[in-house]
Amino acid sequence: MSNHHDDDVITNLSQHDDFNTVLSKSLSNPLRRDLIKGGLGLSALAAFPMLQGCGSDSAAAAASTTPAGTTPTRLAFAAVPKNINDMVTLPPGYTFSVLHATGDRISASVPVYSNTGAEADDWSLRVGDHHDGMDIFFIDNAGRYTETDTGRAVLAVNHESSADAHFFHPKGQTSGGVTGQKFSQFGGWDQKARPELEVLKEINHHGVSLVEVNKVNGGWVYSTNSTFNRRVTGQTVMNITGPAAHLNDLRSFMVTAFDTTGATSRGTLNNCGHGKTPWGTYLACEENWAAYWTMPFGSNAVDAKTIASRTRYGVPTAPLTSNTAQTGSQGWSSVSTTDNRFTRFNISAVGATAAADFRNEPNTFGYNVEIDPLRPNDRPAKRVAMGRFAHEAAVAGLPKAGQPLAFYMGCDSRREYIYKFVTTATWSPADVGTGLAAGNKYLNEGRLYAAKFNPDGTGQWLLLDINVPAIRNFAGYTFANQADVLVNTRIAADAVGATPMDRPEWGAVNPMNGEIYFCLTNGNAANRSINQVDAANPRATNANGHIIRFKELDDRSDALVFQWDLFVLGASDRASSAFNVSGLTPNNSFSSPDGLWFSKATGICWIQTDDGAITGEVANQLLAAIPGRVGDGGARTITSTSGTTTKDQQTFIGQALGEARLLRFLTGPKGCEITGITESPDGKAIFVNVQHPGEDTPAIGTNANFTPQSLWPANAGYGPAGRPRSATIVITKQDGGVIGS
Repeated sequence: MSNHHDDDVITNLSQHDDFNTVLSKSLSNPLRRDLIKGGLGLSALAAFPMLQGCGSDSAAAAASTTPAGTTPTRLAFAAVPKNINDMVTLPPGYTFSVLHATGDRISASVPVYSNTGAEADDWSLRVGDHHDGMDIFFIDNAGRYTETDTGRAVLAVNHESSADAHFFHPKGQTSGGVTGQKFSQFGGWDQKARPELEVLKEINHHGVSLVEVNKVNGGWVYSTNSTFNRRVTGQTVMNITGPAAHLNDLRSFMVTAFDTTGATSRGTLNNCGHGKTPWGTYLACEENWAAYWTMPFGSNAVDAKTIASRTRYGVPTAPLTSNTAQTGSQGWSSVSTTDNRFTRFNISAVGATAAADFRNEPNTFGYNVEIDPLRPNDRPAKRVAMGRFAHEAAVAGLPKAGQPLAFYMGCDSRREYIYKFVTTATWSPADVGTGLAAGNKYLNEGRLYAAKFNPDGTGQWLLLDINVPAIRNFAGYTFANQADVLVNTRIAADAVGATPMDRPEWGAVNPMNGEIYFCLTNGNAANRSINQVDAANPRATNANGHIIRFKELDDRSDALVFQWDLFVLGASDRASSAFNVSGLTPNNSFSSPDGLWFSKATGICWIQTDDGAITGEVANQLLAAIPGRVGDGGARTITSTSGTTTKDQQTFIGQALGEARLLRFLTGPKGCEITGITESPDGKAIFVNVQHPGEDTPAIGTNANFTPQSLWPANAGYGPAGRPRSATIVITKQDGGVIGS
């Protein structure tokens, strides 16, 4: 299959310094300046191990304080062999069951799913599509959040894109009277009217499904009649929140005909990775939200500053020049009605001011959306202080009482950045279970940073604030105020010189030592020329991606410097040793790491893939890894070749994992992505999402008889046959033991 994200629109055209230029600059002055600015003082320089050289024995010894005996030293299961079978394959001794799948009802008031596209309801009481990030929230006897496994919980599941929306309709999508269409996220629709019910289904299958799950006879089932069951969709009303001092300025960017005050907005779209807060709420991250808008033929232009902002985010900037083919649009605005549930996707300047149209509608997307799974009546909140970009997970650092909290975030597109949000409030464990009130306390006030990875294995957090001269005086865009910085975060990160990365996707925090890991899913020569490789992104042709990890100075959430290395680099085991630098074998080779998650029960790092490079030999997969620690390897040189040009790039790579510490645990059905994972606290059940099996199925055509690429999960005994469906599965060990042990 082709990776369904490989066509992400690249909007970062900035040319940051290449490795040789950076290397020629003195690190000491800017680093000392940042250390002093952060209140650490010059004395901190000597305490930072990487300033003395990366990869040395002394640096490795000082890199971590992992408690002894908390993580296994080797994996205890047989690797799943390479295969491209249309099924979920697990090691001997393991089994799975399907918890729920696309279209399953969450209320008894709607019919059981037919899997023929015949449903006449609007999908607001059905499980959404493209299952992605998820987490579990246990319920105590009083109906409140608890971190103890009570056997009763709400499972929150993100739903990402609609590339397979043709499965929802009897004969595929309809556009301008032509049926059998297959929407491509980066294809296009003409501007003729689409049927209202089709569009409602497509809007409402986005967002988040919140469903009660219960442990029954050692397994897990979901309830269709729980008061906790609900959908947060592309139409759900949400509060716009942010720093009190800048809230009025911030809301001016959100003014639309729906809410002329900018205090609320509607909907969340393309929810990919996620986060779970220390107080027990869910963060649904908005990823490829820029692909849903249109400016129809004959509509009005928007102002120059809006054009500059939209350009950097990949949002349409000008009306169509003909009545055909809007790239990226789904045609949702074309429904023949003046109902602004649909017209809001027309983002041209129709009215005299922004309060009379929806030109600002894209400004209301691109955030972390906080949801309280156990308070169904509480309105979700968009946390603008955490920045606006293509959010791919928002993972909390290890909370320490009396210290600020840190949330680490990736922006999922090639040449985008890794970010950190540090709360103004310091953590109090008394806030556990207090819901969105705690979110208001911690996520509205704080400092936002972008990461710069230096060539010697150190890194810096660059403040994104209107008072930073590089932002205030940036020639590429005139920032009006701090609200402008938060709404146009990508541009602010450009201004301060953050490091463009090879598609930062999911992050995860090692619960044993607090170190932070990020998937860099892939890159290519078109987006990173051989002269733009750097230590953190050392391959010009990086179709297989890698995982970077870093350790904050003194393990502090508010540190301004960190130490980093590369945990593992993806490759085919058949690649040369010069490219397969992590020594991957047939039992652990992988490509395009995407999902990333640590088990609190075992410390195992779980890696999920969304690949198109080696899926001819192995389907997308879930791998288990034993993590080690930052600095446990050493300096390495990677050679990139482009035509007749060759470049040697020094980087820092962790200790080789081998098959003892990295093995393939699961492969998925045809055309799928493996993504989203959580566990029961005892580590005896893990929940995993199988997204878009059969993604490469051709358009259905003018009749319902077609041959899907995948028959899963019906071929595994779940639900009606016919069309493939995304689903959440629950994996257990047949002897009742801990997964991976």
